[in-house]
Amino acid sequence: MTGQRKKSESLPLRVLVIDDHALFRGGLSELLARRGVDVCAAVGSGREGCRLAAEIDPDVVLLDLRMPDLDGLAALERLHEQGEDERPAVVVLTTSSDQGDLAAALRAGARGYLLKDMDPERLVQSLEAIFSGEMVVAPEMSGALAKIVRGDKDSGGDDRFSALTVREREILRHLAYGKSNKAIALDLGISDGTVKLHVRAILRKLEVRSRVEAAVLAVESRIFHA
Repeated sequence: MTGQRKKSESLPLRVLVIDDHALFRGGLSELLARRGVDVCAAVGSGREGCRLAAEIDPDVVLLDLRMPDLDGLAALERLHEQGEDERPAVVVLTTSSDQGDLAAALRAGARGYLLKDMDPERLVQSLEAIFSGEMVVAPEMSGALAKIVRGDKDSGGDDRFSALTVREREILRHLAYGKSNKAIALDLGISDGTVKLHVRAILRKLEVRSRVEAAVLAVESRIFHA
């Protein structure tokens, strides 16, 4: 279960790779293994990947978007149907820099959106961050993400921020700095569960689907510029 294994145990990150290109799948598995990541399975079918995810319970699922039998977005939705405490952290790893794909992946519950040409070391760092509770979007996609959130802001208005409580605004400020729930809990002296409840309320009130979108919306709106 995602987040069940403590980072202090120093166990390798367990990753399930789902990608229909055999050469890329094999090469990626080898690259990750050389960097201390436990690739517990690597499959070329979205359907098989969803089945395995429930069976072997990986920490992170690396998911391609373009697959013939069950595409990445459909697989992502299936994986996201599991209870929040049971579902793995799903990260899209793709060649697509399309804004629509990014938006669809985040709305379907992806915890990260990374591009296949990224540096292997940066990939491993991103996976570790995502497993720790953060959300990571490839730097090359930051402009697309800003446009997505700006579009939501233009259609919804800035009055959504007025619905936030003092504590929610405080937590949103931490989200804008990219902090995980655990880090926020430590800073504020509250439990991880309390932070999670506040984050859910923030997403609902701001009418966004992910903490990344909430953070970018806050930055774009300059509510913490003072």
